[in-house]
Amino acid sequence: MEIEKNYRINSLFEFYEPLLTNKQKSYIQLYYADDYSLGEIAAEFSVSRQAVYDNIKRTEKILEGYETKLHLYHDFVERNHEVDAISDYINQNYHGDTQLIKMIQQLVNLEADSE
Repeated sequence: MEIEKNYRINSLFEFYEPLLTNKQKSYIQLYYADDYSLGEIAAEFSVSRQAVYDNIKRTEKILEGYETKLHLYHDFVERNHEVDAISDYINQNYHGDTQLIKMIQQLVNLEADSE
């Protein structure tokens, strides 16, 4: 459960980072991506652990709120599932069609570039 939450917050952070304040970015980056403890972040910013905790919790809610409204992460995941399904179908039924395989790879590359 904790790993799933960390993955989700990191994923949402990738999509919505530009919408956060510098402090929010720093706290989320340190806590979720760099695995700092609340105490380590508090020491780094000369604030209380409670202040760090409150900021992280607020920022999590903000990220989830952006996702609820904009669906960028959800849509990204759905597109990737569809591309995977199409790729599997092509590999099973059209494995010799190099042009079709090349077109799917271009689609995959476009999606990767948009991250």
